[in-house]
Order: sequence, then C-alpha cells, then structure tokens
Amino acid sequence: MTFEEMRDSGWTRFVHPDDVDEHVRVWKHAIATGEYSEWENRYRRADGVYRWHLSRAHAMRNAEGEVQMWIGSNTDIDDMKRAEDALKDGDRRKNEFLALLAHELRNPLAPIRNALQIVRLAESNGEAVQLASEMIERQVGQMVRLVDDLLDVSRISRGRIELRRGRIDLASAVHHAVEAARPNCESMHQELTVSLPEHPVYLNADPTRLAQVVGNLLNNACKFTDKCGHISLTVEREGDEAVLRVVDTGIGIAADQMPQIFEMFTQLDTSLERSVGGLGIGLALVKKLVELHDGTLEAHSAGLGQGSEFVVRLPILADVANSPFLELSNADAAPRTGRRILVVDDNRDSAVSLAMLLKLTGNETQIAYDGLEAVAAAAAFRPDVVLLDIGLPKLNGYEVARKIREQPWGNGMVLVGLTGWGQEEDKRRSREVGFDHHLVKPLDLAVLEKLLARVASIETDRVVRGP
Repeated sequence: MTFEEMRDSGWTRFVHPDDVDEHVRVWKHAIATGEYSEWENRYRRADGVYRWHLSRAHAMRNAEGEVQMWIGSNTDIDDMKRAEDALKDGDRRKNEFLALLAHELRNPLAPIRNALQIVRLAESNGEAVQLASEMIERQVGQMVRLVDDLLDVSRISRGRIELRRGRIDLASAVHHAVEAARPNCESMHQELTVSLPEHPVYLNADPTRLAQVVGNLLNNACKFTDKCGHISLTVEREGDEAVLRVVDTGIGIAADQMPQIFEMFTQLDTSLERSVGGLGIGLALVKKLVELHDGTLEAHSAGLGQGSEFVVRLPILADVANSPFLELSNADAAPRTGRRILVVDDNRDSAVSLAMLLKLTGNETQIAYDGLEAVAAAAAFRPDVVLLDIGLPKLNGYEVARKIREQPWGNGMVLVGLTGWGQEEDKRRSREVGFDHHLVKPLDLAVLEKLLARVASIETDRVVRGP
C-alpha cells in the first residue's frame, strides 16, 4: 500500500470484518496514550485469503516525550494459530472422550453392585440369585466389549490387528452374534428377525472378527431403536458377494450426519434424554474390520425418525471344494474334564474365584500369589496345567515359566498365560519363554473349559522338550 492508501483508516479495508472494531480500538488507544501495543487479527493477503498476524507498535519520542513516529511489525502467525486450535480441539475431544469412557464404565458397575447385594441378602432365594447372576454376566460382558473395542481401535490404528482367516460358513458367525445380541433386544421388547440363505455361503474370514462385525451392527441397531421396535438381519448371496443387511425402525440418521457416522468417537445422539451407551467407536471399528476382509460397509437412512440400514458386502470364497483353507469351527465348549490346575495371581480375589470355578467344574486346584510361591507350588503339586498371571511380585510370570521349563518335571505341564496384556508382542514373548497359550483377562470360562478338554491331545502332540 502507498502512504496515501494507508493514511487515516485506509488500511482497515485489509482487516477481517470481524476484527476491525477491536483493531481500531487498540490502535486509537496507542495513539492517544503513546503506549506500546500488541494485538492479533486477520489481514487479507494479495490472493484474497485472510491470515492471522501478530501486530506490534512502539512509539518513538523526542526529547520532550512527544511521539514522532511509530515503529511496528506484522508477523504471519496463521500456521501457529491453526496448530493451537487443533491442539485445543484435540484436548477438548480427549476430555469429552474420557468423560464418556468413565460414564460408560460406571453404567455396568451400578447393576453389578446391586446384583451382589441381592445375592448377599437373598442367598436362600434361588430365583433371585439366578436373576442377579445373569445380570452380572450381562454387565460384565458389556464392560469387556468396551475394553475390547478400545484395544481393537488401538491395534487397527497401529496396523497391528491380526486376522485368523480360514474357510467358514457365514451362517455360523451370524448365529453366534445373534445369540449374543438377542438378550439386549429382548430387554427392549424389540422384535429381531433373522433370514439366512438356504445353502451355505463360505468366506475366507476370521470367524471371531466376523461375529464381532455382526454383533456390533445388531447392538447399534438395538441402542438406537425404541422399545417394541423391529430389527431385521438378512444374509443373501449376490453374484460373488455375500450381502448382509441390518435394518431397524430406530431414530434414523440425518443427511448432514451421514458423512460422520464411520468416524472414530462419533456420537450422533448425545442428548441426555437418550441414555444410549457406547463410546462412538463401534461403527468405525466395524468398517475397518470389514475392509480388512476385503469388503465394504454402507449406511442408508431416509432421515431422522425413518430408521437405518447398514449393508456389508464380503467376497465369497470361490471353489470351496478345492479351497486350501482349513474349516474353522465355532463349536460349543467341549465336555468338562478334570485336571490338576495351579492358579497363580497376585490378585487374591481373582485367584480364589477362578480356583472355585475350576473346582466346581471337576478340577483339583491349588493357588499361589507370587512368583516364588508359584515355582515352589509347581514343584510340589505337579499340576497338569498352570494358569499363570504375568505381572507378579518377587518373580514375574515370564521368569516363572522359564524356571518351570528348566526342570525335568516342568516339561509336561501346560503353561497358560493369563493376563491383561494381549498385544502381539506380549504373545510372542510368552511363546519364547515356554507358554503354550496366552489368554487375556477377563477369562471366558467356556474358552478355558475347551482348552482344558484339549490338554490331553496337546500333551501328545507337543514337541517334547529336552531334560
């Protein structure tokens, strides 16, 4: 700008309209008082783009103290401002997420505490105890799903999630997901209908992850559908694809919300009036898992109050008869088989409760609460199976496993790591020190019973270690 363009208030036409009043106020105050001034505002660049600047002005005075001229600068700080805004937004979203996480974890704790009081007060009332037990099981399952979803998100974001793919019948994964989701629908008096193809549809897929996809979609439909609503799940074969549709009569999705529904930590309905659960990661996780299976996920809705439809498309496994993949089965837990089992955990409640469960299922148990005690107990008790926590005092689980494997009597024991750490690096380290299995807490008793039933064959098939 020339001096003529700048004089008076000509320069204000380059200031963002929202910043002009404050800019002029600060500048007039500086002229009136001669005080040093500093302010931030947006100036229009030659290409028409407004960018944030830090402006400074300092008065140069004569011997009598009169202002002779002003020395000033304007520094472009737009990139820094955007970075600051991004950090503030990230911090705000983090705080919102932590508050939401605390809320979602507290929700199951209330009925769990109530159910425990029922068990204590109504121990002679078998029906009440049964109802309380079922309540605890449902709520613990909800907490486990929350934690598992968080861990899966972390694994996916780091590219560390592992698919154990094989030839499976899609109907098998669907059945397991439906049975897990049905109690939630029944509690809301919702009608859940399932339609499967007449002939098997085979996929090259991870059965657990596929059941997780279907289960998350069904739970999502249940959460956002009112009482007495309807949810349908249909599976069809269309050409070389398996198409799975989950349709509900719920709250629907507004057109402006549709682009966000698969984003992480997105909550489409955050009103207090609708106390639906979830961390806003379920649909994002489903999308990632579907894509890892070379499939696609779509969402459709006619708008608010019009219900929703989610469509999963997965490639069908071609030439099933000549497929090199092994059939993966989701068979029910095998019959219970009595074993000598050493339970090692520094959490006494965890150790005692697990030992009690194992005794009730026909096993002989012993308990140790630290690493040194575990080695001594293994030498004296000579268990068939050691359920061994990793984080132990005095001697950690890895060191305990090494010491057991160093002994001739430790060769035939089946060592099962039982821990809250379930990353691939944790499993790799477990294998290196001699663990046969690595299970993540909280333990599913049906999974453990199935493992115990296979101990005999595991012992036969395992490569015998040297003395």
